[in-house]
Amino acid sequence: MDILSKKRYTITSALPYANGPLHIGHLAGAYIPADIFVRFLRLQGKDVVYVCGSDEHGAAITIKAKKEGVTPKEIIDQYNTQIKESFEEFGISFDIYHRTSERIHHELSQEFFLNLYEKGEFIERFSAQYYDEEFHQFLADRYITGTCPHCQNEGAYGDQCEKCGTSLSPTDLINPKSTLSGKPPVLKETKHWYLPLDKYQDWLEKWLIEGKKDVLKSNVFGQCQSWLKSGLQPRSMTRDLDWGVDVPLEEAEGKKLYVWLDAPIGYISATKQWALDHSKNWEDYWKAKGNPEEESTLIHFIGKDNIVFHCIIFPAILHAHGEYILPENVPANEFLNLEGEKLSTSRNHAVWLHEYLQEFPDKQDELRYVLTSILPETSDSEFTWKDFQARVNNELVAILGNFVNRVLVLSHKYFEGAVSMGSTLTTEDNALLAELETYPGLIQQSVGQYRFREAMAQFMNAARLGNKYLADEEPWKVIKTDEERVKTVLYVAAQIVANLAIMAQPFLPKTATKLFDMLNMPPLPWDRAGQSELISNGHQLNAASLLFEKITDEQVEQQLQKLVEAKAQNAQKVVPAAPAKANISFDDFGKLDIRVGTILEAEKVAKTKKLLKLTIDTGIDQRTVVSGIAEFFKPEDIVGRQVSILVNLEPREIKGILSQGMILMAEDADGRLDFVQPSTAIKAGSTVR
Repeated sequence: MDILSKKRYTITSALPYANGPLHIGHLAGAYIPADIFVRFLRLQGKDVVYVCGSDEHGAAITIKAKKEGVTPKEIIDQYNTQIKESFEEFGISFDIYHRTSERIHHELSQEFFLNLYEKGEFIERFSAQYYDEEFHQFLADRYITGTCPHCQNEGAYGDQCEKCGTSLSPTDLINPKSTLSGKPPVLKETKHWYLPLDKYQDWLEKWLIEGKKDVLKSNVFGQCQSWLKSGLQPRSMTRDLDWGVDVPLEEAEGKKLYVWLDAPIGYISATKQWALDHSKNWEDYWKAKGNPEEESTLIHFIGKDNIVFHCIIFPAILHAHGEYILPENVPANEFLNLEGEKLSTSRNHAVWLHEYLQEFPDKQDELRYVLTSILPETSDSEFTWKDFQARVNNELVAILGNFVNRVLVLSHKYFEGAVSMGSTLTTEDNALLAELETYPGLIQQSVGQYRFREAMAQFMNAARLGNKYLADEEPWKVIKTDEERVKTVLYVAAQIVANLAIMAQPFLPKTATKLFDMLNMPPLPWDRAGQSELISNGHQLNAASLLFEKITDEQVEQQLQKLVEAKAQNAQKVVPAAPAKANISFDDFGKLDIRVGTILEAEKVAKTKKLLKLTIDTGIDQRTVVSGIAEFFKPEDIVGRQVSILVNLEPREIKGILSQGMILMAEDADGRLDFVQPSTAIKAGSTVR
């Protein structure tokens, strides 16, 4: 199916948590790809609604509020305003940026819950849930951390391990602790309403695995397939919290809806508010009509950490409700790293959008260009300031900006800004215009397949075509002998500039506006791209102005220094060690069989980024261990290294590999791992005691 051939579109970008500012990882994950796609659709005259808003009910917000001694509303009021203003200044073209704290959202979320409740879709269960005795409250999933039973990551959350991507329940965690008090929580009985995701397993496999195998990106399909393969389980749709959407049942007083029930519904409530504000019918964009040709096409743009929720949980909720359309695609991106390290909000290792806009005024398109060029579309990518400088200076300035400037300057220098046909087009001119005609189709094909890096590259190739044309024709030399030929060359070059102005609109909107202003013409729709007579004979151009300025070494050094200072400040922080765990008896410790082992072989586990498959000589045998250390160690660097291994841990299958033991690792406050090993070589099989 040609995704660009539909009549109506509902486009969403992931709702950012209103507990902190935006950084470039957010932009590269969801917002720039979605904005390019939406602008492209609008250029083709499509009926599009593009919605987003602040997710104001996540556990991260309540945790931050408790730490700062303020209310959740005070947190979200601050960051909702900052995020909304940053989006607007950067030029993200939402039709509405809404809030999940609005009444219209609470009412719609409750309607969804009651719809499922009245149909008997929920399972009511009394279960033992973790409770923090010091803070006197039940703990939501994200209030609990512990060791992942799959990859042994000690910082896994109660709903998901962010290292191996496995979905978890809080009781799955090994050595759980409360993020509020830092102490082990206790189990206490409570009642909740569960959505039986296992009931929809067969439907999801047919709709998602069979129906979208050739639709979803490989990274998205792989994660969904892995999740479904492990088998779905009922998931609670309510929580014991004091912040969020009230569960609309008398017997559920004090309970709130699970944030991953209410947050995606925020897309719908935002659309409802937009429709009310613009006299539209919101149901046209969300309700099923029985005829696919009459229904809107729903596409979610998100980052990789939200794949499961948008591809499995939210579709299951929509399917259970029965009145809504399902997503056609979820083109999720992977993670963007910064200067060789993971982006980290807690360590201030980030490029914050609001700071960039202040420190690089009027350079929104420069950041859009660089981030689009390195989008982590199917694997992680990296932003560096040196690369930012090189791409701006060597591509935007030297190729696109240079070509446009020369065309405008020469046109004014020789012909007072008038575009004239001059002599007849040559064979070379016609060949160039024929090649120019191909670029809109190439760009459209790439955009339709969510390959935005490729689409941007094709746009820049069109600019390169113009630069080469001027270099070959050398009008500054020919003017001395053949003025009519120079008129023709600049006429053809002006047509290229006009085409670039059209094609720039999805990618570099502010640049496109500048181009149309210099060309003295209104913005043109996409169907005019590729034409060779966009500017008529005798048309008067406006004065030239620089499209881009070079990024200086000083600017780059300032940004690098900010990161260095942030790292130094983190190093100075006294991070208290995790509190000691409950005492155990010597007999309990004696049950642990820890040996010194030697790594004989190491290789990455296919289709994962965190896991290594290790073959270890334990002194008693050679065995396979799967360890989540691939981010910190290359396989070839650790062969021969001695490690401490817990050899009597119950074997567990991880990614289809039977893991027989666990490597002991030390983890610092930044999450960096290192081996626990003897200081000198010792015989494999030696006991650790």
